[in-house]
Amino acid sequence: MRYILLFLLALLPARLSADFTDFSYDPTLIEVDVELALMVDVSRSMTPNELEIQRRGYAAALTSDVVLDVIQQGFLGRIAVAYVEWAGPGNHRVVVDWTTIATMEEARRFSATLMDNRPYGMQRTSISSALDYAADMIDGNQYQGLRRVIDVSGDGPNNSGTPVAPARDRVLSRGIVINGLPLMTNEGVGSRWTIDDLDAYYRDCVIGGQGAFVIPVASWEEFPRAVRQKILLEIAAIQPRIVRAGNVIPAAGTAPGTYDCLVGEKTWERFRQNWEP
Repeated sequence: MRYILLFLLALLPARLSADFTDFSYDPTLIEVDVELALMVDVSRSMTPNELEIQRRGYAAALTSDVVLDVIQQGFLGRIAVAYVEWAGPGNHRVVVDWTTIATMEEARRFSATLMDNRPYGMQRTSISSALDYAADMIDGNQYQGLRRVIDVSGDGPNNSGTPVAPARDRVLSRGIVINGLPLMTNEGVGSRWTIDDLDAYYRDCVIGGQGAFVIPVASWEEFPRAVRQKILLEIAAIQPRIVRAGNVIPAAGTAPGTYDCLVGEKTWERFRQNWEP
């Protein structure tokens, strides 16, 4: 693990220099390496067990030695993080507001706040609303990051609110990168709303920006490792390739966007029509 960490850090300066082109300094803001908005799906398709696994996974990742090592060896040695749970349009719950993490004590304080209350589900799935909300949070916080990143997880496609692709484009126009953690698990009632190739949907319809990536989660046993890997990559600004069932899926910007980004809305409309009296 130490050699992997050193390899990631060795690649960091070149990546940062590319991101400096659009950087404008504001002395009234607190400088950090990364502004990271963690946007976590809590739609009703998620079971209470899944909601708890998600929080535990993020808490464990942020307090891991390897993540803290990467944070402390960054250009400034600190990041700003917010943790938000989301579901349908306007359904956003800020669990932990913007907080600086530069030390283990700060990381543990963030994680303790995260685990201080039990999560609960909310209705529908609006990735578009989550992206717009996260972008407003980033623009309105007291930090100035060398990079600005939205990290969005979810177990299904957008099915309410505005379409996801225009929301993604709005966020990218504000200089914010979007990464994805599609939850391709089979627990609970989410199977009726999700799609088999949710990772491809996230690739073509959700993520974007320089170095954007998707890390699919096929089972909840994989979740803690996937979250840790994702946060490491976001802090170190390294672009991975997407691996699913042994096959490499190109990351954002390397393949044409061929997916129907309205698949979730169409599924919901069919369900509504079938249940109308």
